[in-house]
Amino acid sequence: MQDFVRNLITEWRRLDLPFSGETFVVAVSGGADSISLILALNELKKREKLDHRFIVAHFNHKLRDVASDDDEDFVRRIADDHVLELAVGHGNISKQGNLEQNARNARYEFLARTAENTGALAVLTGHTVNDQAETFLLNLLRGAGPDGLKGMKPIRNLVGEWGSRGLEEQGSHLFLPHSPAPSLPHSPTPLLIRPLLTWAKRRDTENFCHEMGIEYCYDTMNEDIAFKRVRIRKLLIPMLEDFNPKIVETLAKTAGLMEQRGDAGTRGRGESEKDRGIANELRLHDLRVLPKIELYELLRGWLKEQRGSLRGIELKHVEAIERLIHSRKSGRTAELPNRQAVIKQGGALRFADLKVEKTPP
Repeated sequence: MQDFVRNLITEWRRLDLPFSGETFVVAVSGGADSISLILALNELKKREKLDHRFIVAHFNHKLRDVASDDDEDFVRRIADDHVLELAVGHGNISKQGNLEQNARNARYEFLARTAENTGALAVLTGHTVNDQAETFLLNLLRGAGPDGLKGMKPIRNLVGEWGSRGLEEQGSHLFLPHSPAPSLPHSPTPLLIRPLLTWAKRRDTENFCHEMGIEYCYDTMNEDIAFKRVRIRKLLIPMLEDFNPKIVETLAKTAGLMEQRGDAGTRGRGESEKDRGIANELRLHDLRVLPKIELYELLRGWLKEQRGSLRGIELKHVEAIERLIHSRKSGRTAELPNRQAVIKQGGALRFADLKVEKTPP
């Protein structure tokens, strides 16, 4: 089993998604992200790891003339070659106002209606870590508050924002040539699920397509810097990579932390760091029950108290301590800048200055 396929089934388990008996609509544009998703899902079905009905859904925006039709033909061939059902929508996108937003609204209305008409549990999309990072920057540049900086969720409701227009109104056609619809209960509120969002980067999806011998489509509009998202992808992120080569992963993780902060705020924080006090050592059994956002804030406060400042402490250091907390192995160490470390010992975490050994004169 390829690493990409193995990572997908691991994420499927993490999201607690069902393994059989459901219908999923898979949004497939023809690009590397969505093609890799449907190919990996089909591979899992062939290996009997998943037993679902997967319907390929392609929306032709008709924005690139012949190229748009070529993408549709490509997706049709993919569906036919892999014996997958296919739903196709044709758009008449208004060019008044925000073209990107108009196209997105039409696409999701089509996906929502397809999910409703087929009794699907959810629509699956191929959004990746790169998409999360770009969305975070896009919202940041817009001046979004904390809610806007949360980024995309791996799972959310779909119908409600979209799904008010029927397929017929969009010139859509549903092709189900290979199997009859199973007698599944109709889902009034399909979900939107992004199973690649937290782990797959764009290069991963491209590499998997190459491994499978598939030449995916490339949308030339992804080169048009008239679109703000393209400018972020082509101009801003490469500049930020000069400061942090892993800026994409860092931004995506930051968006995830903002989401968890919001969830923690909704639940109520409970006992604060001030109420708990800052101890010289932290007991593992107390740390393991904390939500991630509270854990990270407690660790940062503790490190600041032990070190005198958080200078040099990055997200990767806090993540290393988190792994230390949840690992069942003993005697492990998480290294910090300036020859400092957090040591797990005797059911607790302790801060340590690592002494530099002096060579004898």
